[in-house]
Amino acid sequence: MHCTMEKIIRGYVFRLYPTDEQKVLIEKSFGCYRYIYNYFLNKTNGKKYINKFDCIKELPILASTNEWLKEVDSCLLRCSIFNLEDALIAYKRGNALYPKYKSKTRSRNSYRTNNIVREYKGKVYNSISINLKDKTIKLPKLKEVKIRGYRNLQRLDGRIINATIYKEACKYYVSLCVEEYKEIEKQPIRHIVGIDVGIKELLTTSDGLVIKNNKYIEKYEQKIKGLNKWLARTQKGSKNREKVKKKLAEVYRKLKNARKYFLHKTSKRIVEENDLIVTEKLKINKMV
Repeated sequence: MHCTMEKIIRGYVFRLYPTDEQKVLIEKSFGCYRYIYNYFLNKTNGKKYINKFDCIKELPILASTNEWLKEVDSCLLRCSIFNLEDALIAYKRGNALYPKYKSKTRSRNSYRTNNIVREYKGKVYNSISINLKDKTIKLPKLKEVKIRGYRNLQRLDGRIINATIYKEACKYYVSLCVEEYKEIEKQPIRHIVGIDVGIKELLTTSDGLVIKNNKYIEKYEQKIKGLNKWLARTQKGSKNREKVKKKLAEVYRKLKNARKYFLHKTSKRIVEENDLIVTEKLKINKMV
């Protein structure tokens, strides 16, 4: 069989276990990332374009008047500008709505930082590196943070491009974007399958296989319904409201993971059993 080397971009998600000091710095990073995004979004005045290089030149001026911007990784401030530029480009192309201001309570708490590679006295230094043997990851400003995930993975065979640190239901995660080269063996196409995505059922294949929506997901949906009723009865700003919000966020996290697991299990089965997969390009929300 003929083999070719293909470049692929793969994502790896690890659970972070930061110390109390690292948690404080992560929360500050979320705030700085959000501040820079909102500041330059406000300066656009409804325009569809920003000059990211002019914005980056303005960062030292902002840092001189806002000392707390110097406490976090400088790269994440630039990445915030790049994300705003991507959002405006998506709006200009008609692929998304005009970007909104990021909120501390409603928006997702996250920030992205790039892997900076430097060479000094013959040694190569990376701002982001991972040690799967010791279960630690080195991140800018945070230094070494304990991680968990991928028990059978010994090392990452590739170059780390960037890392996204985010928070879900009081838990911290890091998503690594890794560039890898993989040897792909070209196989002859023996079995072709078509997939029809449904509304009542998850999908139906041309072989007659019908995969229904998983029942145990309904359990979490019922819990979310009950917690939302409880949340509506609480008073704004009260401690009980914060407790319910945390419980609701935890159930949403479990529901998300349950759906993700079910979809991965289903997609793996279809990919392993077929050589060529054909799907329709439909907008389900319009069909509903």
